[in-house]
Amino acid sequence: MSDSLDLAAFPADFTWGTATSAYQIEGAVAEDGRAPSIWDTFSHTPGKIDNDDHGDVACDHYHRWPEDIALMKRLGADAYRLSVAWPRVVPGGDGPVNAAGLDFYDRLVDGLLDAGITPNVTLYHWDLPQALQDRGGWTARETAEHLAEYASVVAGRLGDRVTQWATLNEPLCSGWIGHLEGRMAPGLTDLTAAVHASYHLLLAHGLATRAIRAAAPGAQIGLVTNHSTIEAASTRPEDLAAATRMDGHTNRWWLDPVYGRGFPADMRELYGVELPERPGDLDTIAAPLDWHGLNYYFPATVTDDPQGPVPYAREVRLPDVPRTGMDWQIDAGGLEALLLRLTDDYGVRKLYVTENGSAFPDAVSPDGEVHDPDRARYLEQHVGACARAVRKGAPLAGYYAWSLLDNFEWAYGYDKRFGLVHVDYATQARTVKTSGRRYADIIRAHRQSHA
Repeated sequence: MSDSLDLAAFPADFTWGTATSAYQIEGAVAEDGRAPSIWDTFSHTPGKIDNDDHGDVACDHYHRWPEDIALMKRLGADAYRLSVAWPRVVPGGDGPVNAAGLDFYDRLVDGLLDAGITPNVTLYHWDLPQALQDRGGWTARETAEHLAEYASVVAGRLGDRVTQWATLNEPLCSGWIGHLEGRMAPGLTDLTAAVHASYHLLLAHGLATRAIRAAAPGAQIGLVTNHSTIEAASTRPEDLAAATRMDGHTNRWWLDPVYGRGFPADMRELYGVELPERPGDLDTIAAPLDWHGLNYYFPATVTDDPQGPVPYAREVRLPDVPRTGMDWQIDAGGLEALLLRLTDDYGVRKLYVTENGSAFPDAVSPDGEVHDPDRARYLEQHVGACARAVRKGAPLAGYYAWSLLDNFEWAYGYDKRFGLVHVDYATQARTVKTSGRRYADIIRAHRQSHA
């Protein structure tokens, strides 16, 4: 029960939010001047997405956003993390701005504020304009420069009302999964392309940070990264070394440069790819941040795999551990550990959990309800982990549950449901799940603890 949680650990002004992203919920992919993104292309490539699903309609949020804001208000959430679709605002990636696209986000922000909900805007959640991909995408330095130009446009329009900004969401997924593993757009399997993309993504973050500050003085700017705790499968030296490599690949490569340490030397040697460095880039990448967003879902236990792909470490499936419908191990302790690592090792002064959630098979019961006790339990376990981290000194300012709505779950299509709210994709009917009501109870109980 939520009353067993240490909610008093959280400060009175702690932010309780929900999160989504544009391509996963908006639909309306060809309306009002929006151009294709790499995810439109990738999802319409046969065999890339489970069931050949795509985001053409998704949750139809583009038309149903007032209803979705009402759902947030019903949950009691006081913040909403959304992303802006780059191809909706600057369809060509650079060049002319699409006024209708900006107008949509203008209305959405006003609607949120009218409902007493604080918008937290992510500029890039993977939907690169296809026009830029055709010119090299993230392997080209100019893409980083164009992200900064796009950031200036959006912050210039919304910065009078939006104070919370994130430059990128999970650059690891864009860089490694999209360019090395091929399981996400643009679907490449090229180590050199992946390393160059990773570099330009972080450069884009630094350039966009500078652009937002110029366009919206007083903006609070962060970066959202996803991480896992990494454990060795045994005490063998080979497995311990594999864990170090996986930690470098998953965690240090994305954090060290942002916090002024440069790209890890051991990983640069492992990849064997020359970085497209220019003088001043590392200072740009390490631009001071106001907050850091952590996305956490699962830990990883790894063994040495010298014949496998970089980083030559293979995840081991542990027996007899709880798992989500994604087959991801459930370990709330990993969230606590990562919050403390960001605090102690990197000196982060303000943290948010910007995504945390679980997929389980859901269905509307004959009573009209969606009973999802496993997701409710996952939510409480991870909120509890956040409370423990705060008690140990983590400067955690908020928690955003992933996700407000069931949605297009990238390569998994629509079968995997993460929402606190169930979506019937045939009718677009929304039904708050048991977990959504539990989250509302947690939010209410926290507020009462500080009343």
